[in-house]
Amino acid sequence: MKQLTKAEEQIMQVLWQLKIGTVKEVILLLPEPKPAYNTVSTIVRILEDKKFVDHEPFGKGYKYFPLVKKSAYSNQSLHKLMDGYFEGSFKSMVSFFVKKNDVSLNELEAIFKEINDKKA
Repeated sequence: MKQLTKAEEQIMQVLWQLKIGTVKEVILLLPEPKPAYNTVSTIVRILEDKKFVDHEPFGKGYKYFPLVKKSAYSNQSLHKLMDGYFEGSFKSMVSFFVKKNDVSLNELEAIFKEINDKKA
C-alpha cells in the first residue's frame, strides 16, 4: 500500500468519516482555511490513481468513497513508524509513547484490559 501525503491523508480522513461524498461535502468538513475546490478535486483524483478512492456518478458530478479501510491504512502506517523509528520493536515504541506522553496508571490498566479481552 502506498503512503499518502499529509494533504491526501487529510482528505481520506474526511472520506472515511463521510463514507461517501462529493468534493463540496469534503470541503465542508475540512478545517479553516478551506482549500480551493480545484485543489481538493485534484487530490481526490490522485487518491483514485493510488486506488484509495473510487467514484460513482451523482448528477453532473461524482460522489467519492474510500476503497481502503481506515484500519488497514492505520495499521500499515503504524508498522512503518515502528520500523523507521523503533527498529521494528513494538515494546520500544510503546515505551517511548508512555514516557513522552505521561500515560497514567489508569490508562495503562485500561490498555492491559483491552489486550487481555482480545486474548480471551
